[in-house]
Amino acid sequence: MASFYRDPQQVYRVKELERLEWLEHGFGTRGSGAWVAGELVTLRQIHSDICVCADASTSSMPVGDALVSNTPGRFLGIRTADCLPILMVDERRRAIAAVHAGWRGTARRIAPKVLETLAARFASRPEDLLVAIGPGICGRCYTVGSEVARQFHPWFPELALVRGQTSLDLAEANRRQIVEAGVPAGRIYTAGHCSFCQPEDFFSCRRDPHTPERMLSAIGFAGE
Repeated sequence: MASFYRDPQQVYRVKELERLEWLEHGFGTRGSGAWVAGELVTLRQIHSDICVCADASTSSMPVGDALVSNTPGRFLGIRTADCLPILMVDERRRAIAAVHAGWRGTARRIAPKVLETLAARFASRPEDLLVAIGPGICGRCYTVGSEVARQFHPWFPELALVRGQTSLDLAEANRRQIVEAGVPAGRIYTAGHCSFCQPEDFFSCRRDPHTPERMLSAIGFAGE
């Protein structure tokens, strides 16, 4: 959590990603608005495990829940209001990814699949990646039924036989999946901020079911 800080634009930044002079990134809040200054590629998010490569021919609104690219001049963006925004960067190959991870995408291992796409497209290696898991609903606030919880037993064995409502820590589930995929634990940074119980900072679909508002998180190439 110490790696994350909020800047004057009300955008959360990660100190370890900021040391890459060629990179720009951020996790939006309810006060940051449309903070990206540059061409932005976003998705029609459908809670899937679909990963789209955003090259020069990519439409402005492809369908899926993750974007990868190594093309300068573009930002990759995803929008959340309880689900997790995850940003990834390969500092050796200069490849980037933006991931929307709700419970469905997490159960389908969307983050490891993005790592596989980075490897296939850009020869990325897990040990060269930095991963930032942004603000989302925390494990204390996020309760699900047993039919959802049991899908997470590979990462939380105690959920295999759960009955009734229980809590689910999506950030930790994704962190464990990313570690299993080979990214060193010390190169994964988790915000630790909760969209549900910090209403002054974040939008939340679970807290306000009728809100259309989402926070924008994005990653791109600086100075392009």
